[in-house]
Amino acid sequence: MAKTHQKHEAGGPDISRRMTDRRDFAIYVVLLLATLAVYSQVRTYDFVNLDDPDYVSANPHVRAGLTSEGLVWAFTTDRDGNWFPLTWLSHMASWQLFGPRAGLHHLVNVMLHALSTLLLFALLRRMTGCRWRSAFVAGLFALHPLHVESVAWVAERKDVLSGLFWFLTLWGYLRYIEQRKLGRYLLVLVPFCLGLMSKPMIITLPFVLLLLDVWPLRRIVLPGSKATGAPKQKARPTADAKPLRPVLLEKVPLFALSAGMSVVTYFVQQRRGAIPSLEWIPLGTRLGNALTSYIAYIAQMFWPTRLAVFYPYPSELPVWKVIGAGLVLVGISVLALRTVRRLPYLAVGWFWYLGTLVPVIGLVQVGMQSRADRYTYIPLIGIFLLLAWGVADVFQRWPKAKPELAAVPAAACLACLMITSNQIQNWQNSASLFGHALKVTADNYMGYYGMGGVLRDEGRFDEAITAYREAVRLSPSHAGAHGSLGGVYLKQGRFDEAVRELTEAIRLDPKTSEDRISLGIALNRLGKEKDAVDQMLEAIRLEPDSAKAHYNLGRLYATTGQIDDAMVQFAIAVRLEPESAENHYNLGTVLATQGKMNEAVAEFAAAIQLRPGYGSAHNNLGSALANLGRIDEAIEEFKKALRLMPNSEEAQRNLEYALSLQGKTTKR
Repeated sequence: MAKTHQKHEAGGPDISRRMTDRRDFAIYVVLLLATLAVYSQVRTYDFVNLDDPDYVSANPHVRAGLTSEGLVWAFTTDRDGNWFPLTWLSHMASWQLFGPRAGLHHLVNVMLHALSTLLLFALLRRMTGCRWRSAFVAGLFALHPLHVESVAWVAERKDVLSGLFWFLTLWGYLRYIEQRKLGRYLLVLVPFCLGLMSKPMIITLPFVLLLLDVWPLRRIVLPGSKATGAPKQKARPTADAKPLRPVLLEKVPLFALSAGMSVVTYFVQQRRGAIPSLEWIPLGTRLGNALTSYIAYIAQMFWPTRLAVFYPYPSELPVWKVIGAGLVLVGISVLALRTVRRLPYLAVGWFWYLGTLVPVIGLVQVGMQSRADRYTYIPLIGIFLLLAWGVADVFQRWPKAKPELAAVPAAACLACLMITSNQIQNWQNSASLFGHALKVTADNYMGYYGMGGVLRDEGRFDEAITAYREAVRLSPSHAGAHGSLGGVYLKQGRFDEAVRELTEAIRLDPKTSEDRISLGIALNRLGKEKDAVDQMLEAIRLEPDSAKAHYNLGRLYATTGQIDDAMVQFAIAVRLEPESAENHYNLGTVLATQGKMNEAVAEFAAAIQLRPGYGSAHNNLGSALANLGRIDEAIEEFKKALRLMPNSEEAQRNLEYALSLQGKTTKR
């Protein structure tokens, strides 16, 4: 009997551990399947015309895939007013694998988000020993509607990528404090560096590590606290509690990295003109908006409706709102500090939320939005922690309410899943995205600006002009709206109006190359070739890798008889954008003009391979082949040109001439 009893006791913990592991595994599976299920619809979505072209679909460096030149560019560019080389490299890798299939780019974001969700659950489970509270936090993180923008927007790869490195850094930190060795400290340092190279917003991570040292790790002895061991919950402290100083000193390298990245980011954004001046957005307005945004994010967390891709600054901010928001923030902060020894999760969750929002709360304004859903990707975890452990405390204090309250976490996650599923649909394409923004917000100039781009791309130029004019009316200082309005005028042949709007756009934002290209084209159409060339040269100075600028400068040189210069510019355009049939065609044309027929044949053939229905390329290829004496091949190309362009007199004459060289004739 003794032997049997001993065997039973030995088997008991193993059975319990297996059951625990199975429950945890089931939670991992549910979290993964729920995340993939709700976001699976993005596999059919398009790129949108906000940032996606700059980041992916129209970026020649990204479209080239992973190359040595792209690697250098990723680490040296300040495009978009930030330095995040790892994000650029991830987009290059996606393009290398998937090309222009937007849905697969979307799914990469989804997988990164799903991995972060699983890591978040694993981290909280390991730090606190609490299964269901950890699962609740991870479920809210995975499914909350405010996170849709970060996951369903291809250009926000930087959010989900930096988020993954955020959680990997936390995991490395847990390993380090179990055994404080240099090798394990690298498990903290390396992912943190990679996260900084994905998005600078994670500079607040060392501060969060200090919060976690307070709770749930309890590595810091709080003033007046006698706690030196494990917390009351099933926590698993990884080190003995100690005073603040040694815990702070071990994070000095992390804080130094954060400080360095902050300086780099500020100067890069300032150089690129991404930081509006105090004249545009006064400091008082920024402070008021910051206070009210803290409250707005929490309100949207509880009631996630009327979410939009862009929230414009309010025309006026009532003083009572600003004061009220400030009082609420101070009141909760005081309560959190007063209860930190009794309810440490309240202080940790609250200051996690406040602290991680600091880089994007608007005191140092980047862009013209008042707030953005994507900024809550990491900060809301603090509020989720506060809620999860707060509900658990209610269970313990009022056990009779436990059956009713137990349904709250499940109901909250289910509600998030349903609302998120609907919110994701707004990201199908540019039309749905900006149409929704205009529907749920007032005076949204960015909504009109984005919708103008949709209408322009559909060839509905008059409607696009109406949308752009409304954007200009609502925000006269918005350079992009003026530039896009000028671009549509250019397409309609209204060159004087185009010059007026494009000149204003350049005055507002002298560092944009796109508007200078359009202005150069308009000036050329007005017969001002020298001014047009000057604008193209300035566009190239601002953006040396702009294939469009080199292409248009080449066309200007070609029309003014500067063939050698034109050939140089077209060759650069081909190198920068080899998938453009137009670039190959124009390079072939100037090569043929110079008598370099073999090279011209190669360029025309490349243009036709990229665009098989390119009639003019077939015609010019035929001419080049005829000059090389390859008459039979030339005749075939002229016939193809006529099938594609049956009314082309030039192609008909070329065919008749080629046939005459064989002693044959033909009739049209």
